[in-house]
Amino acid sequence: MKLEETKRTSRILEIVQIVAIAPRRYLRRDLAVRFEISERMIQKDLDVIRHGLKLPLYHSQEGYYFEEMPEIPALQYTFAEALALLLAVQAARQVSGIASAELSAAVARLEALFPPEFEVLLRQATRLPNRTAQGEHRQRMLLLLNQALAMQQKVQMIYATGSRGGAESERTVRPYAVQPYVRSWQLIAHCELRGAVRIFKVDRIRQATLLDERYHVPADFDLDDYLGAGWGLMRGQSDAATDIVLRFGPEAGRWVSEERWHASQKIEPQPDGSVIFRLYLAPTPEFINWVLYYGGRVEVLAPEDLRERVVAEHRRATEIYESESQHD
Repeated sequence: MKLEETKRTSRILEIVQIVAIAPRRYLRRDLAVRFEISERMIQKDLDVIRHGLKLPLYHSQEGYYFEEMPEIPALQYTFAEALALLLAVQAARQVSGIASAELSAAVARLEALFPPEFEVLLRQATRLPNRTAQGEHRQRMLLLLNQALAMQQKVQMIYATGSRGGAESERTVRPYAVQPYVRSWQLIAHCELRGAVRIFKVDRIRQATLLDERYHVPADFDLDDYLGAGWGLMRGQSDAATDIVLRFGPEAGRWVSEERWHASQKIEPQPDGSVIFRLYLAPTPEFINWVLYYGGRVEVLAPEDLRERVVAEHRRATEIYESESQHD
């Protein structure tokens, strides 16, 4: 019963959304076909919109429309609260997929709260990314995945792997979470093909369809626990978590010490200015790339196999440069 109530609530909210976006486009029979229910049930939903939500819903020969939409009462922010929101927008704009006309209007309202002296600074901080085909595809995927999360509906998708030349495969997944990471979005979901929880980059989802099949997120699934042994949002598929010890030189040590990189990190400043950096995690390729970024300013002390992997990467890089210098 609770599931059916949740499903109906979601359907009613979606009807409000699509009628607001596309007025005079949907008739009752169109809505019935879209949601795969009877026109009688659609009529009950429309009655809830009119009499329960008290929205001015009307219809013409072309379809339903709202005479006007209610406005949210104006909110008052302290200077610090408004600035915090604008800074959040600045951070969010680094990950496309959420830009829209409504977001632009909301940002403009926030900007209007500040004194004129802040105008130039705020324009730079809140400039929204240009719309691109990739961004629009990302928005469609995010909308579908969040709907799947809300309704706990399985998703069938065509997914391109990050390896094997981008080979595509059909997957049926049960979404557990959708999160931004670096400049993209990631779907954490149970993959029925692999029989385990996996992380999928949203931009690699070529096509996606909501299925009628339902699922439940296991009561013992904890996102923090799932990601805890990894570096960032990425997880190793085979390596187990282990104790890692790094020694950073004085300059790099200061940089590393300023940030919170992982929940398990421990920083031990040394008399010579260097820093011992301890972690407990799975040494994923992403983590190794992070270590390689610091070049000769970091040394892997443990474990030995991680040290060997980093040494091998440095040797390969050296061979490339030596080969190029010989050709010159």
